[in-house]
Amino acid sequence: MNAQSPGDETMPTRIRELPTWVISRVYAHSHRLLNEGFAAAGVRGYHYRLLAALEDSGPASQADLGRRTSIDRSDVVAALNELAEMGLVERSADPEDRRRNIVSLTRAGAKQLPILDRVLGDIQERVLAPLSPAEREQLLRLLHRLLGQGP
Repeated sequence: MNAQSPGDETMPTRIRELPTWVISRVYAHSHRLLNEGFAAAGVRGYHYRLLAALEDSGPASQADLGRRTSIDRSDVVAALNELAEMGLVERSADPEDRRRNIVSLTRAGAKQLPILDRVLGDIQERVLAPLSPAEREQLLRLLHRLLGQGP
């Protein structure tokens, strides 16, 4: 990875050496790769997150999916509309509350998920290529700690 983008070398050292600056540059690089990889597969990151949540926990309401994937409610609806048009999910009325939709993964969606997993795995490999397996594990542990999710 070339975490440097045009202009980084002229960025004042006091900024260039800040962890927040470096994290933001790595994020920008990895986000670009994710967008490109998913676009080549005909989907977006939101699509993957929703499909993965459905595969992981089964059918769910749109609101639950939004909470589980940290996607805004209006974005969930738009992304689910796109996934339904692709035949990857289907909506049905909740038998307990007909005003609410339950979203399910279709067979096509279940088949698409491993393909997207490979796309995501390739991107992870590209981002983390300079690191050894032990360094990758350490990085992930440290990032989780920064998020308050680990020891």
